[in-house]
Amino acid sequence: MSKKKIITTVIAAAVLLGLLIWALVQVLSGASLVGTAWSLFPPLVAIILALITKEAYSSLFIGILVGGFMACDFKPIQSMDSVISDGLIEAVSGTAGIFVFLVLLGAVVALLNKAGVSRAFGDWASKHVKSKVGASLATFFFGVLIFIDDYFNCLTVGAVMKPVTDKAGISRAKLAYLIDATAAPVCMIAPISSWAAAVSEYAPEGESGLAMFIRAIPYNFYSLLTFVFIFAIVLMKFDFGPMRQHELNAAKGDLFTVARAEGEAEEVEIASNSRAKLVDLILPIVVLIGICVYALVHVGGGFEVGFITAFGDTDATVGLPWGALIALIVTIFYFALRKLVSLKDAMACIGKGFIAMVPAILILTLATSLKNMTGLLESDAFVESALANAGALHGFLPAIVFLVACFIAFATGTSWGTFGILIPIVLAIFPAGSTLGVIGMSACLAGAVCGDHCSPISDTTIMSSAGAECNHIAHVSTQLPYAITVAVISFVCFLIAGFVQNVYLCLGVGAVLVIGTLFVAKKLSSRKA
Repeated sequence: MSKKKIITTVIAAAVLLGLLIWALVQVLSGASLVGTAWSLFPPLVAIILALITKEAYSSLFIGILVGGFMACDFKPIQSMDSVISDGLIEAVSGTAGIFVFLVLLGAVVALLNKAGVSRAFGDWASKHVKSKVGASLATFFFGVLIFIDDYFNCLTVGAVMKPVTDKAGISRAKLAYLIDATAAPVCMIAPISSWAAAVSEYAPEGESGLAMFIRAIPYNFYSLLTFVFIFAIVLMKFDFGPMRQHELNAAKGDLFTVARAEGEAEEVEIASNSRAKLVDLILPIVVLIGICVYALVHVGGGFEVGFITAFGDTDATVGLPWGALIALIVTIFYFALRKLVSLKDAMACIGKGFIAMVPAILILTLATSLKNMTGLLESDAFVESALANAGALHGFLPAIVFLVACFIAFATGTSWGTFGILIPIVLAIFPAGSTLGVIGMSACLAGAVCGDHCSPISDTTIMSSAGAECNHIAHVSTQLPYAITVAVISFVCFLIAGFVQNVYLCLGVGAVLVIGTLFVAKKLSSRKA
C-alpha cells in the first residue's frame, strides 16, 4: 500500500470514528438519532470503506453494525438483535423471490454455456461484428432489447456478449459499464418492465400508475442522455478517467487490469458444440422474456383485468421467478431434444448457476440489510422534512429533487427504495396534474437511477460486475466519471425544465452538452498526449 493511500485511509478512519463518537455522545445526552441526518451515516460509512479498501463484504457489514448500534442507542444486546433480525434475516426473507430468480437465471446462463450456444453466438457475431465500435453497439442494442428487468439484463447481456467483446479487445470494465449504463436506464423508460410496475404502486388514488410513469419518460434526462453518452464515446472512440487505462491495457491483451477479488464470480467456462446454432440462443431468450411478461401479468391479476392494469399491480419478486422456472424447464427439454446437453449435464448446470450467483446474493443480502438499518433510523422522515423546507423554490424544485434522489440512491444503493421514499413526497409538494409535477416525478426517477448507477453498494452495479465478470471496485471506479458527467448535464436540464417546461428544448440542450463535453475532453486529452 502506498504512503499516500495509508494516509488517506488513516484520515478517513479517524473522521468516521470521530463522527461515531459524536453520535454516541449525543445519544448519551438524551438526543435521538432517528429521523435526522444521522440516518444516512451507516451507508456513508459503507461507501467510504468500500472505496478505500476496495472490498465490499466487510465494508457493508461494518455499515450494518454501525446502523444497528445507532438505531438501538448503542445498547450491545439490542443492537445485535436488530442486526440479525431486522437486518440480515429480514433482508433474506424480503428478497427471497429475487434470490430464486437469480439462481434460476444463473442456471439458464450455465445451461446456455454448457450447450455451446453462447459460443455459437460469439462465432456468429465474430463474422459480422468486425470492430470495437460494432461490438460496443451490439452490446448496447442487446441490452435495450432485454428491457423487462435490470437483473435479467445484466446477467444475460454479460454472458452472451463476453466472447464478442473479448475478441474485439474491449476491457471487462468497459463491458460492465455498457451493461450497467443500459440495464437500469432502459428499464426506467420502458412501460413494460418490473421498474414501471414498482413505480406504478405509488400513483395517487384515481390515477393510472402506468399512465403516470409514461408521462414521466420524456423528462427522464439521466436515462435518455446516458444513451446519447454511450453512442458518443463509442463512435468517437474516446475514453477518459480510469477507463482509459483499462482500454489501453485491453488493447495489449489484458482485459481485466485489476484482478477479480477472491470470492467474486469465477470465469464461466463456455463450451463449444458443433451442433449449436444461433437459433438455440435466441429461442430460450425469447421464451424467457415471453413467459416472464405473461407471469408478471398473471401475478398482477391476469388479462381479465386488462394488460396495463395487471402490469401495474404485479409483483416482480413473484412474477420473475415464476417465468424463469418455466423458461428453465422449457430450455432443458429443448436442449435435450436437440441433443445439445444430456439430462445429467443439465441438472449439473443448476448447481453451477447457484454457485455463480452466491457472491451476488451475499452482497445483495448485505446491501438490503444496510437499507433496512437506514429504515430503522427513519431516513425517509429526514428527507421529507428537508424537501418540505424547499417548497418555496418552485422552478428549482425538479433540480433539487434530482440531487436529493441521487444522494439517497447513492447512499442506500437502491433505486426502488429511493423512489419509494420520494414519490409520495413529490406528489404532495407539486400541483396535481401539472407539467411541473410530471417533471418533478421524472427528476425523482432519474435521480434514483443516477445514484444507483454511481453507488458501489447498488444491486444493479453489483449485477453488472457479475455479468461482465469484472472486479467490482474496478467497475465502480471506471464508471463513476462517466455517470457524474451525465448527472451534471442532467442537473442543468432539470434546472431549465423547471422554468421552460419544454421537453424538446431540454433534451436538445442536454444532447448538445453531452457531445460538446466529450469533444472538449477529447481535444484536451490529445494535447496532453
